[in-house]
Amino acid sequence: MNSAEPGKHPEFKLALHHWGVSVPDLEASIAWYRDMLGFHEERRFDIPSANARAAIIRHGELAIELFEVKGASPLPPERRIPNQDLKFQGIKHVALAVENRDQVLDLLGARGVDVIFRGIQGAFILDNAGNIIELMERD
Repeated sequence: MNSAEPGKHPEFKLALHHWGVSVPDLEASIAWYRDMLGFHEERRFDIPSANARAAIIRHGELAIELFEVKGASPLPPERRIPNQDLKFQGIKHVALAVENRDQVLDLLGARGVDVIFRGIQGAFILDNAGNIIELMERD
């Protein structure tokens, strides 16, 4: 591997493989991501050690691993508000690039998606379980 500077970390390529989302109802979330954002189900599996059912859903190169864990704590209300969620450590949201962001937001709003913030650079929506997703205009 090559280094940008001698003695520094080696350069390597990274690409998003998938992100994982814990949801209260696997079936409802698969349907929401399918009906609202155009994902399709790729496969399902169980995770016995976590008492969980899971599914991989895909939209082009994007993949999400959805988990339904029996007995999981619900998402706290403050985690559904971007500025409040920043007060908790950990991953905050995923940002998806779209073309014609405002048209996409109008379409999603008409489908019943909760659009919680529209800014100049980004906008936030909630999935059916209250998880934050940011939509950005593609560069």
